[in-house]
Amino acid sequence: MPYGSEPPQLLRQKLFYKGRKFNFDVNRYRLPNQSEGEWECIRHPGGALAVPLTQDRKLAIVRQYRFATQGRLLEFPAGTIELGETPESTIEREIQEEVGYKASTWKKIGEFFLAPGYSDEIIYAFLATDLEQLPQHLAQDEDEDIEVILMTPEEVEQAILMGDMTDAKSIAAFTLARPFLFN
Repeated sequence: MPYGSEPPQLLRQKLFYKGRKFNFDVNRYRLPNQSEGEWECIRHPGGALAVPLTQDRKLAIVRQYRFATQGRLLEFPAGTIELGETPESTIEREIQEEVGYKASTWKKIGEFFLAPGYSDEIIYAFLATDLEQLPQHLAQDEDEDIEVILMTPEEVEQAILMGDMTDAKSIAAFTLARPFLFN
């Protein structure tokens, strides 16, 4: 069997931290070449993200405070997949909570790992169209400090190029949505 075709063998798994949104564990593996080592991993249930496109071809973006960066980031609405939820039900809930829209049409545009060097978190990205505006209904999470901004696709692209939008999941989702935004 060629090197790399068989998976590493898990020798020991240790949960280091069990959190609200993710767990952190340290695992010892034996690699196919018989060497052994320990690797840390953030275990995350995954998330869903929407690129919401209004009737007048504007994108609903949130400016949200993020504790880890100690600042506000421009992002597409997104949320963690809760127990019993699908990516679709997660993002339907989140788009209404964060930006106050309900979409009649959803198109899955892709999925991607956020930081595969240390996390198994996967993001499911959707294009949300045929939007109906509803009241914004922020969850009672202590970290939800959100301002909704409408931007054209050209403005979002410029924000990315100028370094004003630095959130990796939003940049990846914008790239996946580009064919539907610039037609």
